[in-house]
Amino acid sequence: MEGGSKWVAAVASIWIQCSLGATYSFAIYSPILKSTQAYDQSTLDSISVFKDIGANAGVLSGFLYSAVSHRRHLGPWIVHAAGAIQCFVGYFFMWLAVTGAIARPNVVVMCVFMFVASHAQTFFNTANVVTSVHNFPDYSGTMVGIMKGFLGLSAAIIIQVYQTFFAGKPATFLLMLAVAPPLLTLLLMFFVRIDHTTQTQSSDQDKRYLNAFSFISVIVAAYLMFLIFLNNTVVLPHWGRALTLALLLLLIASPLFIAIKAHQHHLQTLQSPLKTPLIKEDPESVKPENPATDHVNVNANGEQQHKEITSADTGEDLNLLQAMRKLNFWLLFVAMLCGLGSGLATINNISQIGESLGYTERERSTMVSLWSIWNFLGRFGAGFVSDIFMHKKGWPRPLFMTITLATMAAGHVMIALGFQGNLYVALLLVGVCFGSQWSLMPTITSEIFGVKHMGTIYNTIAVANPLGSYILSVRVIGYIYDREESLEVGSSSCNGAHCFRLSFFILTAVSFVGAMVALAFMVKTREQYARIIRRKMLAA
Repeated sequence: MEGGSKWVAAVASIWIQCSLGATYSFAIYSPILKSTQAYDQSTLDSISVFKDIGANAGVLSGFLYSAVSHRRHLGPWIVHAAGAIQCFVGYFFMWLAVTGAIARPNVVVMCVFMFVASHAQTFFNTANVVTSVHNFPDYSGTMVGIMKGFLGLSAAIIIQVYQTFFAGKPATFLLMLAVAPPLLTLLLMFFVRIDHTTQTQSSDQDKRYLNAFSFISVIVAAYLMFLIFLNNTVVLPHWGRALTLALLLLLIASPLFIAIKAHQHHLQTLQSPLKTPLIKEDPESVKPENPATDHVNVNANGEQQHKEITSADTGEDLNLLQAMRKLNFWLLFVAMLCGLGSGLATINNISQIGESLGYTERERSTMVSLWSIWNFLGRFGAGFVSDIFMHKKGWPRPLFMTITLATMAAGHVMIALGFQGNLYVALLLVGVCFGSQWSLMPTITSEIFGVKHMGTIYNTIAVANPLGSYILSVRVIGYIYDREESLEVGSSSCNGAHCFRLSFFILTAVSFVGAMVALAFMVKTREQYARIIRRKMLAA
């Protein structure tokens, strides 16, 4: 793989991430799933939990990535292909069940369909995120934020496609989920590869082009927000929807031009005699190259500078079992159990919460789309901002985890209070803070435990997401909702702020506990982060 094509890998990864919004658009197809299969709310929440388990139980994808990523003739494309097969099989059989093409499956079978469909996301996500960390080690937070940010936007993107071509046909939406993401992934997966060549671009040049990627992602998010409010205020004709979608796809395609420019700059660097001086070295003094431990920078004169990255700087390169014997692993796991679990329980019940508070169907659909925007802002912003403060101010990354988890508790309080218009503000806070964990946690994992087994370790920690969601969504929210619904005579649903009030006061307490655990984690890792920050500030 020629040096510089890491940018092409980044673009291909971004495009794949943009198609993975199925797990965050559950509210679009959950009503037809509930009605055609005759589920009550608790059963629907149980199926939703298997969606969450599948989307976050990425240990297998992590092991597969570690096994194939550095082997000749193999690579991340194997992980992508495995994900594409699961995505098609899971959503296709769900579509067959919803349309009546097959007999109504048992609830357990439907849970298996949901698990397989959503489990594909872990394979796509692992291949894209871990490859990006390998290719951009100096700005891993920014790169993870970009990847996770576009994943956060993906629900709003695919909803725009749905509203343009299949509006009012949620069953067809399921078929689209079965076909579009696997097809796009199969077309792009061979471009997503680890750049094993010696870097010739400086860290500053990487940051320059990453900033351009970041700017485009913000423009895409702003445009999506504009489309959401436009669709909520006026009814666009079909040609108008097609035009706005075409512009959206053009914006998503624009990172390719940045990648081409970065690649051209790389080729110019290689061809310039001033940038690539021929230096004769004593063969006995030449240190064998070790891609796993040698990091290469280019100074102002274009000369390559090798510096060994030790375990004291970037983590200990622990495997999964070694990491699980560390207190740091379990502190991070519990913090994510509280933060990700409560956030996911919220998104899974947005439609039901909105319905109980009197929001219209259009308003509830708008909230799902807006959640995607807030999710993006958290995913992108936490990675980007934490990188800036680490390089410039020396602030440890776990500090941002503590702040966002505490802020999430405030959002849960707003939902519990149930005042008019509360969901718009509350979902902004919860969405941003929930998204933040998805860029902070993988980056912190690579810094504390090393990059070599990052995919396996961070996917294991991510199991906290569905586990927390099951406890809070099924055992807390679903149980309390069904109890409140049973008290309303002559009604098939619960109406009023009381339906979710107790549930979200409980979620508030859980988020606050998560913030305290994150604070303990920050104190525990302060010495290790002092070394990491010192290296990053010297490299800046």
